[in-house]
Amino acid sequence: MAVLALDTSAAVAVALVDPDGARLAARSADERRRHAESLAPLVDAVLADAGLTRADLTAVAVGTGPAPFTGLRVGLVTARTLALALGVDVLGVPSVDALAVQAVADLGMTPGDEVLVATDARRKEVYWAHYRVVAHEGPHAVPVVETLAGPGVDKAADVAARLADAPGDGRLVVVGEGASLYPEHLLADEDGPLVPDAAVLARVALARRAAGDDLPTEPLYLRRPDVQEPAQARLVPATGSPA
Repeated sequence: MAVLALDTSAAVAVALVDPDGARLAARSADERRRHAESLAPLVDAVLADAGLTRADLTAVAVGTGPAPFTGLRVGLVTARTLALALGVDVLGVPSVDALAVQAVADLGMTPGDEVLVATDARRKEVYWAHYRVVAHEGPHAVPVVETLAGPGVDKAADVAARLADAPGDGRLVVVGEGASLYPEHLLADEDGPLVPDAAVLARVALARRAAGDDLPTEPLYLRRPDVQEPAQARLVPATGSPA
């Protein structure tokens, strides 16, 4: 029995974990424009790697962003469709939460330390969220963080200014691909994670489900999609009378 985890908030990441959160298989593709073409083959590949079938899945976890519209939607629709077809739960976790938890584990952070996650929002902006570490290792061996601010979407310079004004006595670490894109404003920890690890996302989902937390799968778009339907033409009544 296993939990499948998907994240398409940046690259395409897929993982399988056992009920205790141990990684069984994982694959990823550094694909930013063709998420739909990459995701299904990766799901099949991780199942084959673990010697399992879809019938062995007990839940599907999915990253809810924030992220650009098209890529994020691919992961959410796939997760919901799989869960519905299999009759299992679908568990939503903000992708930035998974990155924060991953940073705590990777960088040996301790209670009171803070993490700023910044991911690529394009348009010279970043999606961001600011966290404080509650426990380096909580239930199910998953780090526990609390959200101080965000998620939001802003220019990197504006996020840096917000950080400068924020009180805090502990260590502050900046992680995520968005930070690495704008080093003049956000100094990313060189050992910190850049994109979400689907196995970590699955562990967060399992820990939060065990705690009775709500795990909605509504997407965190934070802004309108780049491509929009044109506004309906407005009909203007004619004036005057025909000759």
